[in-house]
Amino acid sequence: MTDPTAPLADEPLELTVTRSDVAFDGRVWDVRRDTFGYNGEATTREYVAHTGAAAVVALDDDGRVLVMQQYRHPIRMRDWEIPAGLLDVEGEAPLETARRELAEEADLVATRWEPLVSIRTSPGGSDETVHVFLARELSAAPDVHAREAEEADIRLEWIPLETAVEAVADGRFTNAILAVGVFAAVHRLGGERTAAEG
Repeated sequence: MTDPTAPLADEPLELTVTRSDVAFDGRVWDVRRDTFGYNGEATTREYVAHTGAAAVVALDDDGRVLVMQQYRHPIRMRDWEIPAGLLDVEGEAPLETARRELAEEADLVATRWEPLVSIRTSPGGSDETVHVFLARELSAAPDVHAREAEEADIRLEWIPLETAVEAVADGRFTNAILAVGVFAAVHRLGGERTAAEG
């Protein structure tokens, strides 16, 4: 039984899956169809079986965050995002993926890394988990990466962190990973200021 005095938190639940098939075998990820027992009934659900991802809130010494605009075909928009990429390298930890993506997408490296938050982007339709990291003490990467397809015309901008938060609140930035990342960064930095003042 759940402790009523404990803070609210998501709870894992192990169910018996009686059947699991690949309903669609995709180039990047698959769609699975699972049948499982829940509340005494057999239930079938399809969902995107996702590799997971890592994302980076990169802050410079002036408190500006790196945002990047990239075309995303499912929404037919060039949306503003933070650097991110799939956990698609065998054995690579999320932090290493974050380091790799910052170098590949922004030609940057960071010497100070901290985990910010892990989020499930669409739990009703995907098992994707995104691990978001805060990167500081930035410098140019030793190599510039070639970019192709939708990444060929990425636009990079440095904006004050507060401006990014305002853009989310105003509905101008709608990317969920960016939104959670910048709000988590504001929360983390506010805690650091409070600790320093105390």
